[in-house]
Amino acid sequence: MTKKVMVAMSGGVDSSVAAALLKKEGYSITGITMCLGVKQGDDETPSCCGPQAVSDARRVCDMLDIPHYVMDFSEALEKHVIQNFIDEYAAGRTPNPCVRCNRYLKFDILLRKAQALGFDYFSTGHYAGVSDYNGDLVLSRPQDTTKDQTYFLYAVKKEALPRLLFPLASLDKATVRSLARDEGLPVSDKEESQDICFVTGTSYREITGRMLQTTGNIVDCRGTVLGKHRGIGNYTVGQRKGLGIATGTPLYVVKIDPQKNAVIVGSKDDLGARKLVARDLNLFTEKIPPKLAAKIRYAHKAASCELTGHKGDMTVTFDMPQEAITPGQSIVFYDGNCMLGGGIIDKVIP
Repeated sequence: MTKKVMVAMSGGVDSSVAAALLKKEGYSITGITMCLGVKQGDDETPSCCGPQAVSDARRVCDMLDIPHYVMDFSEALEKHVIQNFIDEYAAGRTPNPCVRCNRYLKFDILLRKAQALGFDYFSTGHYAGVSDYNGDLVLSRPQDTTKDQTYFLYAVKKEALPRLLFPLASLDKATVRSLARDEGLPVSDKEESQDICFVTGTSYREITGRMLQTTGNIVDCRGTVLGKHRGIGNYTVGQRKGLGIATGTPLYVVKIDPQKNAVIVGSKDDLGARKLVARDLNLFTEKIPPKLAAKIRYAHKAASCELTGHKGDMTVTFDMPQEAITPGQSIVFYDGNCMLGGGIIDKVIP
C-alpha cells in the first residue's frame, strides 16, 4: 500500500519542495498548514504562519494536486510559546521560541494529529536528517551545513524519529530553489521568513518591554550603580547597544538579576565562562560520550566540552571559555554530524 505522509507546509520554498519531492517518490501527500493567528507585519516581512503563508501553501498544493488543510493552532501558540516567551524574559532569561514551537506544536500536537488520522509519516522542510548512532536513531546535520537546523529540533521526542521524513537533508538551498523553479512552484523566489513568527512589524523587545516595564538599576560587577534600565525584558546577556550609559569603555550585559530587578554589566572579559548547568534534557541516546561538542546558540560554533550527569541537571564544562552563555537559551550536543540532544541553559558558573 502507498505510504501516506502529512507535510507541514509553511508556504515557503523549503516545505513546498519537500512535498514535491515526496510526491515524486510515490508517497500519498497531504499538506497541512498551521494557522497561528499571526497578523502580517506592516513592513510586509514574510511570516511563516500569517495569512499570506496559508494562501501560498494552498497554491502550491493546488499545483501539486494534493489535498491541503488548515488547522488552528493559535491557542497552542499562546499557551506553549508566547506566554513562555514573556515569562522567561520576566525571569531574566532569554528563551528560544522556535525550539518551543517545534517541541510542542509541530512535532508533538501536529504529529499526534497525523498519527490519529492514519498517516504513516510526518515531514517538514527542515534542513536536518535522521541517522543511526550506535544502534539508536538520532538527528543529523544536513549536507548544507550553512542551513543546519538541528539546533532547533533537539527537543523532538526520540519516539517520533522513526516517523519523520526530511527530504532536504541532502540538498543545499540553491538546489532547493532550482527544483522549485523546475516544478514551476509559485514560491520559488520567496524570501526567507523572519525568525520569530509572532513578532511582525516590530521588535521582540517592544513585546517584552510593554509587559515588563518596571525600571531598575544598571550596576557593574562590583554593585556600583551606573544608571537605570527600562525593564529587564529589554535586555539579554551579551548585549552592548542600547544600555544608555557611557563610561569610556565598552560595557556588556553579563547577567540579569530578576530578584533585585537589576541589569549587571561588565567588560568583554566578564562575558566568558567555561561551565554551565543545563536542565530539561532531551537525549536521543543513552550512549553519550564523555567528550563531545556543544552549541550554546544557533549561530555559535560547536565547541569541545565534557558532560557530567545525564539525568536531571547536567553540568557542561568547555575546554575553552565561551562568550555570553545565556540562561534560557538551548545547549545542543554533537558527536561529529550526529546531534544527540540538548537542554535549556539554567545557570552559568563563573
